[in-house]
Amino acid sequence: MTVATTPLSLKNDLLTGMEWNPARVRKFFQLAADIKARPQDYRSALAGRFLALIFEKPSLRTRVTFEVGISSLGGSAVFLDHTLTHLGERESIRDIAKNLERWVQGIVARVFAQEALEEMAESTSIPVINALSDRFHPCQALADFFTLEERFAGLRGLKLAYVGDGNNMCHSLLTIGARVGAHIRVATPAGYEPAADVVAEAKVVARQTSGKIELLHSPEEAVAGAQAVYTDVWTSMGHEEEAAARRAAFDGFQVNEALFSRAAKDAVFLHCLPAHRGLEVTDAVIDSPRSVVYDQAENRLHVQKAILFTLLT
Repeated sequence: MTVATTPLSLKNDLLTGMEWNPARVRKFFQLAADIKARPQDYRSALAGRFLALIFEKPSLRTRVTFEVGISSLGGSAVFLDHTLTHLGERESIRDIAKNLERWVQGIVARVFAQEALEEMAESTSIPVINALSDRFHPCQALADFFTLEERFAGLRGLKLAYVGDGNNMCHSLLTIGARVGAHIRVATPAGYEPAADVVAEAKVVARQTSGKIELLHSPEEAVAGAQAVYTDVWTSMGHEEEAAARRAAFDGFQVNEALFSRAAKDAVFLHCLPAHRGLEVTDAVIDSPRSVVYDQAENRLHVQKAILFTLLT
C-alpha cells in the first residue's frame, strides 16, 4: 500500500483525504493559516468561479461555510437540494456530473454513499469534494487538526483519543491524523471498530510520519494522558433504526467529567457537531472552557476556503 501523490497539475478531487500525502497536508495547513490571517488577500482569488453544492443530508456548518467561503473568495455557489430525491433517482449520477461540468468549476457533495461520490468524480473533469459520506468526512478532519495545530503549535506526536463509533468521522481522523504524525487511539465497543482497510492505510502512512494508530475497547485506556479527546454521535444519519441498540452497545462510552479527567491537564475536547447532549457527551464537558467545538466550527470556514483555493485555481 502506498500514499497517494496526485500531481497538482492533474484533476484533483477530495473524496477521502488519502489523495493528499503528508507533505501536501503540511503545506495545506500553511495555506489555511494564511487565508485565516489575511482574508483580504484572497477576496478575488476565485472571481468568476461557480460551485455546485449537492446535499442529500441536512447541514448547518458545511453548507454555510462553503457558501460563505466561495463568496468571500469572489466566487458563487448554487445549492441543489437532494434531501427528498436522492442522487441517481431522478437522473443518473453520470448525467448530473456531465451537465454540471459545463456550468460550474467544482462540485461539493454531501451524500449517503461514498460510491455516489466516486461515480460522480469518475464522470466529470471538474473537482469533486466530499462534504460527508458514509465512509469519510475529510473537510471536518482537516479543520479538526488545523484547530489542534493552532492550540498546540504542532501535531507530530500529539495524542488524540477518539471515543465512540468507528464511523466516517473516525475514518477521517485516522486518515488525516496519520498524515500529520499524530498518535491516534480509537476506543469503540466490540463490533463497532473502524473499517480494516482504512486502519491499514493509516498505519502505513503513520510509519512514514512517526505517527501511531491504536485500536482499543477501553475508553479509559484511550483517554489516559491524551491531549485531545474526540467523540461523535453514536447513531449517524441514515441509521436511526439502530439508535436503541447502539445506545445499549455504547454504554460506558460517554465522554463525561470522570472520563475526561483522565486526559492530560491541557487536554481539549472536540466534537464535529451536532451533538446529542447527554448521550455521547455531557453538557459539563462540551460547554467547559476546555471545549474547542466552536473553534472547530469556525475553522471549517478557513479550511474550506483553502480547499476551494487549492482545487479550483
